[in-house]
Amino acid sequence: MLFLHNRQLCIAYSSASRQAFIRGGVSYWLYMEKIELEILAISQNIVQQPTHAIVLGEVNGLRRLPILIGQHEAQSIAAVLEGMRPSRPLTHDLIKNMFHAFGVELQEVIISDLIEGVFYAKLICQHGDETIEIDSRTSDAIALAVRFGCPIYTYEKVLDAAGILLEDPQERKLKKSFLVEEKLEQKKEKSLTEEELRNLSIDQLQKLLEEVLEREDYTQAIAIRDEINRRKKKS
Repeated sequence: MLFLHNRQLCIAYSSASRQAFIRGGVSYWLYMEKIELEILAISQNIVQQPTHAIVLGEVNGLRRLPILIGQHEAQSIAAVLEGMRPSRPLTHDLIKNMFHAFGVELQEVIISDLIEGVFYAKLICQHGDETIEIDSRTSDAIALAVRFGCPIYTYEKVLDAAGILLEDPQERKLKKSFLVEEKLEQKKEKSLTEEELRNLSIDQLQKLLEEVLEREDYTQAIAIRDEINRRKKKS
């Protein structure tokens, strides 16, 4: 991290993002190094109701960042990743067409924060010589990123709070699966409810997390991760 108070120096740090804060009446800029992510999978879990998780992996790293997203957003992302072309433009296709019509280019997406279990994202756009920052839902931001072919980034604080570390380096080399259906009834595996997870010890939660990751049940992994983080905050 780098602290500066000369705004003109911001242009020189294109590989980092900045946040402003005021101390002693002086404006400072806090630079945070960005961590690039790649899409590893979109997992569908069919138990009581359809839920989806998009799994982002740290490029050249072992951490994964699973995020719950809606069904329509999951389908929109998967359509691009699988090379499908709908007869009429989807909502995110329409947004891309509008960007191009007005000369706006999406440069990158940043998953910038995690507040009370909700992920926040920003679209970093270029319009001529002007850089524009637009708040966005994370699922929409990713759906646009795959359409523009731009990189997806996050910060260390987000991975620390919500990332899952893979123990086996070889697992990082597994073939990407963009749409995985986890039909747990057929596998005779039961997803635990929030109440059932609360009754488990930390050691049991950690062991269960490893088991669900092995079978790529990312929606259950998210619930376990959130329960572990909740207890860490209490301790």
